[in-house]
Amino acid sequence: QVQLVESGGGLVQPGGSLRLSCAASGSIGSITAMGWFRQLPGKQRELVAAIPFSGNTVYADSVKGRFTLSRDAAKNTVYLQMNSLKPEDTAVYYCYADRVAYSSHYWGQGTQVTVSS
Repeated sequence: QVQLVESGGGLVQPGGSLRLSCAASGSIGSITAMGWFRQLPGKQRELVAAIPFSGNTVYADSVKGRFTLSRDAAKNTVYLQMNSLKPEDTAVYYCYADRVAYSSHYWGQGTQVTVSS
């Protein structure tokens, strides 16, 4: 099993920045991809960014050029640097990991990001 612990959410003004962190533990050697989803108020959960360990990082069109996903393999941690935040970025952000060989998917508990003036 994989456990994901998120941190870094909070309240920021439009144009501000936040950095989200997600630390993985458990059967981390079998993880094949990690990323971030978000759920906007009243909306379905949507992909923000993902990094397949065998491929390239992908971003939702709405965050390209503003958000950057990175990974520290030694710490088993991924980060989402969010710049130029907009009110429409307000959402609960969820860390995601999968183990394709085991058809298993894991989610963090979510961290609230609120962008408001």
